[in-house]
Amino acid sequence: METILELQRRYHEERDRLIKMMVDETLNKKDNIYAEHRLKLLLNQHQECTTRLRELYEDKDGERKTEVAALSGPNEFNEFYSRLKAIKEFHKKHNEVSVPLSVEFEQLSKAYNTTEAMSLLVEFSDEEGNGKYLDLHECFEKYINIRGIEKLDYISYLMTFDHVFDIPKERKNSEYKKYLEFLIAYLYTYIQRVKPLFDIDGEIVDIDKDFADQWSKGTFPGWPKEAESALTNIGAHLDLSAFSSWEELASLGLDRLKSALLALGLKCGGTLEERAQRLFSTKGKKQLDPSLLAKKNSSVKSNARVLQRQEEVAALEARLYRFAELVNEQRIATKENIQRKQARTYGEGDESDVDVSDSDTEEDDADEVPYNPKNLPLGWDGKPIPYWLYKLHGLNISYNCEICGNYTYKGPKAFQRHFAEWRHAHGMRCLGIPNTAHFANVTQIEDAITLWEKIKSQKHGERWVAEQEEEFEDSLGNVVTKKTYEDLKRQGLL
Repeated sequence: METILELQRRYHEERDRLIKMMVDETLNKKDNIYAEHRLKLLLNQHQECTTRLRELYEDKDGERKTEVAALSGPNEFNEFYSRLKAIKEFHKKHNEVSVPLSVEFEQLSKAYNTTEAMSLLVEFSDEEGNGKYLDLHECFEKYINIRGIEKLDYISYLMTFDHVFDIPKERKNSEYKKYLEFLIAYLYTYIQRVKPLFDIDGEIVDIDKDFADQWSKGTFPGWPKEAESALTNIGAHLDLSAFSSWEELASLGLDRLKSALLALGLKCGGTLEERAQRLFSTKGKKQLDPSLLAKKNSSVKSNARVLQRQEEVAALEARLYRFAELVNEQRIATKENIQRKQARTYGEGDESDVDVSDSDTEEDDADEVPYNPKNLPLGWDGKPIPYWLYKLHGLNISYNCEICGNYTYKGPKAFQRHFAEWRHAHGMRCLGIPNTAHFANVTQIEDAITLWEKIKSQKHGERWVAEQEEEFEDSLGNVVTKKTYEDLKRQGLL
C-alpha cells in the first residue's frame, strides 16, 4: 500500500543506508576476500535500487505525474483524508506491523558480518585455502597428458603455466585448445572469487582488443607472422632437371615442396616422401595427371581454416597471459606453501592435513584452543612449535628424577638444567645430602645415598688426625708423634 512518492522516498533512504554501510565496511580496513564480497553485494543492491528509482522518475506510464497533480491540486485536503482512510482500512484488514527500514539494515549488517553466511556465498576448495592459493592440479593433469608436451613436475608447471609462447605452434592442436579453455575457465572463476570488485568482463574486452592489434601486426608472442606471399599461396616453381630421384627432392623439406606443388596446381598434402614422389612424377611431362591436381580453392579454404583456428588459440593465450598477471601473488604463495609441505616429515603429515588457512584466518581468536594432536609445546605466539623443531631439541625424550619426586623433564637441556634448580636442591636437602657436582646426573635416591656414604668414608680417611699427624721433638732432637711424646712425658723419660 505504497504510493509512488513513498516508494521514491523509500528508495532514496535505502540508497543512503547502503552508501553508509559501504563506507563503514571500507573504514573497517578488513583486507580480506569476505569484506570485498560484502562490498560487492551492497554495490549490487545500490545499483538495483538506483535502477528502480530511475524508472520511477522517468514515469513512462504517467502515474507519478497524476499523483503529484492530485496532491498539489485544489482538493489536496480531500486527497489527504481519502489516502489516510485507505491506509487505515488497509492496516485494519491485514493487521500487520511494518518493520522500519533501519531494523532491516541492522539485520542485514549482522548477516553480512557472519563468516557462515559469507562462506555460503563464496566457496573455496581445501587446496585454495580461502583464496590464498591456486589449485591447478586438474589443469596440470590435462597439460601433461597432451601429446608432444614436455613432462615436468607440479611446481615447475605452477611457475611456467603461462609460458605457452615456448611451445611450438605445430603442437598446439585441438587437445591443447581444450586444455587452454579449461585453464582459463578456472582462472576466470578464481579471479571472480578472490577479486569480486574487479571488472573481469571489461578486462576481457580490453584483452581481446589488444590481441586483435597485435595479431594483425604479427607481433603476438609465440605466433610470428609468416610471409603470405607467392611462396605460401601461389607457390614458387622448382627446376626438376637438377634432381635425379625423389629422395633428392625430399632433402628440400616440406615447405619448399609444398611451394613447388602449389605452383603446379597439384595436391600439396601428405608426408615428405609423398610430396617428393608426387612432384618428381611430373618431371619431363607436359600434361599432368588429373588425379594429382588439387581441387579449386581447396588449398585457400584450408589455409583460411588453419589461420582461423590459430587465431582462436592465440586469443585464448592472450587471456591466459593477463589472468596469470592478476593471480601472480597467489601463484608465488602457492609455490611457497607446496615447498613447505614437501619439507615436512612423515610425522608432520598428520598436522599438514589440517587446512593451512585455518591458522592464518583473521577470525581466529586468542581464546581459541590451537589444534595440537601431538601435545607439542607452545611457542611465543601461543601455537604449537613445528614437529621438526620438537625432535631437534630432543623434546620427545622424557627423563624421570626420583629425587625431585618422580618429576618428568622433557629434553636433555631441561634435564641438565634441573640439577641446579630449586626442586632438585630441595630433594637433596631432604635426604641430608649436599647438592654438589659429585651428584650430577644422579636421579635415584638409593644411588645418591650410596654415593654419599662412599664420599664420607673417603673424606674420613683423608681427614687430618692430630695424634697421628702432629709431630714433637724431644730433648735429644728425636722427632716423634704427639701420642708418643705424651707417653714418654708421662713416664718421665724425656
